[in-house]
Amino acid sequence: MDNDAPLRQRRADYWRSVLKLTKVLLALWFLATVAVIWFARELSQITILGWPLSFYMAAQGIVLGYLALVGFYVWAMRRLDRRFHSGSSRHE
Repeated sequence: MDNDAPLRQRRADYWRSVLKLTKVLLALWFLATVAVIWFARELSQITILGWPLSFYMAAQGIVLGYLALVGFYVWAMRRLDRRFHSGSSRHE
């Protein structure tokens, strides 16, 4: 009988969750980047404080979106770590 089977299953579940989160956030990153470029003409029709929205999104807005994605990743990973490492040693 294999005593390490539950631990291996927890690790596999953990990495499956990490990969799923990473894939979703990379897809959102890609879509945000492509959307700003794809809709640049339409966004340039809208002005904020005298600047076209496409310029604002390219210069500042998309960077804030990336920071939000990184912040969400940190929050979600901490949550996953707590869920999968509760009751076990951190240095196994």
